[in-house]
Amino acid sequence: MFRWTEADGTAAENRWRSESGAPAPRRVVVADDRTTADAAFKLVCEGTALLWRGDFHNARQLLTALARRVDRKPAKPGPTPADSFHLHRQAQSRRTRILGMLVVRVEPGHLVPLRRAPDVAAACTAAYGPADEPYTVSLRELLGVVGAYEWRKNGVEVPALGGRIHPHYGVFSPARGEYVDLVAEAPLPSLTAAFDIGTGTGVLAAVLAGRGVGRVVATDQDPRALECARENLGRFGFGEVVEVVRADLFPPGRAPLVVCNPPWVPARPRTPVEYAVYDPDSRMLQGFLDGLPDHLEPGGEGWLILSDLAEHLGLRTRAELLERFEKAGLRVLDRLDIAPRHPRAKDTTDPLHEARRAEVTSLWRLVTA
Repeated sequence: MFRWTEADGTAAENRWRSESGAPAPRRVVVADDRTTADAAFKLVCEGTALLWRGDFHNARQLLTALARRVDRKPAKPGPTPADSFHLHRQAQSRRTRILGMLVVRVEPGHLVPLRRAPDVAAACTAAYGPADEPYTVSLRELLGVVGAYEWRKNGVEVPALGGRIHPHYGVFSPARGEYVDLVAEAPLPSLTAAFDIGTGTGVLAAVLAGRGVGRVVATDQDPRALECARENLGRFGFGEVVEVVRADLFPPGRAPLVVCNPPWVPARPRTPVEYAVYDPDSRMLQGFLDGLPDHLEPGGEGWLILSDLAEHLGLRTRAELLERFEKAGLRVLDRLDIAPRHPRAKDTTDPLHEARRAEVTSLWRLVTA
């Protein structure tokens, strides 16, 4: 529960909502248009949340002002790439914590009772479901929900599909299209069937179906991802070709092609959507490799899509990756590489620029040894 005290001394509370699992702030003050950015920054840095009661647009401006103050001291590079990565993550965590301390109360039906507040009901319903009771949420998360809803409506252009994929809130968007191009271009070992492990938006399952694979089973554990994949595949007309099932990695049976695009960086995720980026202790990667031989048909291939960013950050070596293949009873048939095209690879102000600039994404064609 989120608890606060009104100006007249009345104690109040309602439900606290946080997709990242952040706890409800313990210290809260009511803030409005008279609150200065400097005063607000001092309070949030000390761990005091600001329950906003002023104009909605002014709250957005205050959030921007807080972000500028946080960003005045960027993370310094460490003595090693791994140290730089961990310092960068710590700075990101601090930034998220501080900016998450500006909060707003939302009424039943996802109505924001502030002057000039936008209608967020459709966006919040898509992300959270119906709201029959009031709740409090960080303004930053609320704006993220609204932004994600625009992504969902407008979609992300995927040239390999000749159309758009529409990511749902909390489901990783295929904005980095190079890995999709690898799956679109690699030689198919068979057109009969394929498994897409950890399908997310369903983009790779759609690419396989579009290339003529007769039956695709796409798996995921996240209910949001399952709904998102079904919607996207239906939009492309692949609803009869692709079966979307809830499973921990593999569905029952075997296939001549098993595709997996696991999180690329072995680190601990802090929010639900980060599970698509960070794989603690390489659990999903190792689970895919260990289970692959039992789910490949004779002569079949496992396609592992993996960036080498972790290698450039000093979080995993190429030798360690190859050893994982060998211990799982797999050998490399071929490898297709592609350089990143995203803007961060050219951003020299990024503390991880050198690693991002050197990054290569690979599609490893694996067969049983």
